[in-house]
Amino acid sequence: MIGAAADTATQARMAMLRGADYMRSISAEGGYLWRYSLDLKTVAGEVRANRTTIWMQPPGTPSMGMAFLKAYQNTGEEALLDHAMAAGAALAASQLESGGWDYRFDFSNPKAFKSRNVSTFDDNTSQSVLSFLLALGKHCKGRSPRERSIRNARDYGLNKLLEAQYPNGAWPQRYDGVPKTIQDYPILRARYPEIWSRTYPKEKYMNHYTFNDNSHRDCVLLALEAHRVTTEKKFLEAALRGGDFILLAQMPAPQPAWAQQYNACMEPAWARRFEPPSITGGESVGACRTLIDLYLATGKEKYLKAAAPAVQWFQKNSIGRNQWARFYELKTNRPLYFTKSYVLTYEDDDLPTHYSFQSSYGVLEMIRYYEKVKNNGRKTFLADQQPRDLSAKERARRAKSLEKHVRSIVSAQDKLGRWVTSEPLETRGMKFDKRIETRIFISNLDALSKYLNLLK
Repeated sequence: MIGAAADTATQARMAMLRGADYMRSISAEGGYLWRYSLDLKTVAGEVRANRTTIWMQPPGTPSMGMAFLKAYQNTGEEALLDHAMAAGAALAASQLESGGWDYRFDFSNPKAFKSRNVSTFDDNTSQSVLSFLLALGKHCKGRSPRERSIRNARDYGLNKLLEAQYPNGAWPQRYDGVPKTIQDYPILRARYPEIWSRTYPKEKYMNHYTFNDNSHRDCVLLALEAHRVTTEKKFLEAALRGGDFILLAQMPAPQPAWAQQYNACMEPAWARRFEPPSITGGESVGACRTLIDLYLATGKEKYLKAAAPAVQWFQKNSIGRNQWARFYELKTNRPLYFTKSYVLTYEDDDLPTHYSFQSSYGVLEMIRYYEKVKNNGRKTFLADQQPRDLSAKERARRAKSLEKHVRSIVSAQDKLGRWVTSEPLETRGMKFDKRIETRIFISNLDALSKYLNLLK
């Protein structure tokens, strides 16, 4: 490196390490929230928290830990690995007896938080933690208490992931540590209920078979990842059971897609007051992508075959250009909505604003993915996905293309090592003016470390 490139690399390295050190300094036992006011008096994950609380949902502690780990892998900077290990230790300390994690954990009152003992698979919570611990575990080869705690949490959590899986291959939204039996949860195919309530029944739904927020997809992908890392057959078998549940849960004609959640009779069921029994234009995308991913991972044609009628259903049921409804009425395919007072309706002129009822939902990207795999064939598609080593010229050219962005990241950092977001934010009863966002830190750390990796 010469001249400006050398200066930019030096500045990028300093900014990366300074920013990482600052974030570690405001962590709670190595764990993180989502956002912090500059005076650190108002801090939050999805909701308001305190300085001794950590958050699990992305972009919380596992996302931060993975960002540190990837930056270490890109640069070899040992301080970054230490930050990742600290995040891993915080997660190990906050693990529940049921094997997973709640959305948050408060180190000032650990007994109260652990006594709830309900692991959540909602919002990629327990799955993102275990995915991070799987990646981090490769670097835990010593016998220090911290490394042992991380390995133990990983192994215990993965075994509990398998324990939480229903006999039919589904996972619940939340797991209370009590395995479910086939007597209470028989293996059935999805069916339409004879009747269903148009008003919210206020019933518990944590044990429902759940696709909501792609929780089932996250569990299947985690099981595949665990198999790749450990080579243990039990994880592949769990992923295949998860795939077979997607086949069981695919609704019959005229709607060969999926509901957000199902009861033990395999009928679409209510969850929250704005999540009715219906076909979902959102999570059905994740179900299709999971089928395609399982086909690529295993070569089992049944998974790709099942995606075909769902793709055709999407093509016939858009509500506008690159727009689908979140909910479609059972059997009729009429879009369903809610008013701001949570009355179920066919009209979309009074929608609540906290939830997505119409969107693109990644449908077109999923269809292109399906068509590319189908048209190219599994072997060709997988071969095309294999990364290749870049030549020295290619690395230099890519690094050059990133320089402007890297310099903007460096110049945006303040003297304390913070990247400050200035746009006002009002959420969940909190007002932030200037603040620190973990998602911004993660993005900047990734860009800086990738740039430095190209210059090696």
